[in-house]
Parts: sequence; C-alpha cells; structure tokens
Amino acid sequence: MESAGFWDFYNDDSNVSPVERAKIEFQVELIGKLVEARKAKGFTQAQLAEAAGLRQPAVARLERMKATPQIDTLFRLLIPLGYKLAIVPHQERGKTPGNREPS
Repeated sequence: MESAGFWDFYNDDSNVSPVERAKIEFQVELIGKLVEARKAKGFTQAQLAEAAGLRQPAVARLERMKATPQIDTLFRLLIPLGYKLAIVPHQERGKTPGNREPS
C-alpha cells in the first residue's frame, strides 16, 4: 500500500481546511511577491528595513515566514518598494498551486 504524500495530506479537508489552505497560500504568495519586489528594486533586507522604519531582523522573519505582517507593517514595506495593496476579484486560474503537485 502506497503511503500518502504531502500534497494528498495537504489537499485533504480533514487535515487542512479550505480556509486554512487559502490562508497559507495567500501568505506564501504575499511574501514571495515582497521578496521579488525587494530584489527587483535592488534592496537588501537592511536597506528595505531602513526605508520602512523597521529593523532588518523583522524583514528577515517575514521573508522566512516566521512572522505574519500586520497591515501597518505591510504598508510600510510596500511604499518604498513602489507598490500598493489592492483587493481584486479572484479569477479562476484552473487549479490553485496548493491543489496540485509541483511539476
């Protein structure tokens, strides 16, 4: 009998609820975009932290997903990166990243 893999476990609603899964996927996408924006701007973590009025370890914790940013912290990070937070309708893209195995 083959044992269940991570994706089987993760996509099973009895293990991870759809709400928990959506939260995890949102956080992964948000932090990924923050890191991408920081690197595209050519900022180190220390430079972004200084521009946002934060300490570098706070930025590092966020990027390692050891902390979830509060909304005011998120705005402080986005402004020097030249981004804003927007709420847009969810578009069907087929399967979401958490509902499939990576290729």
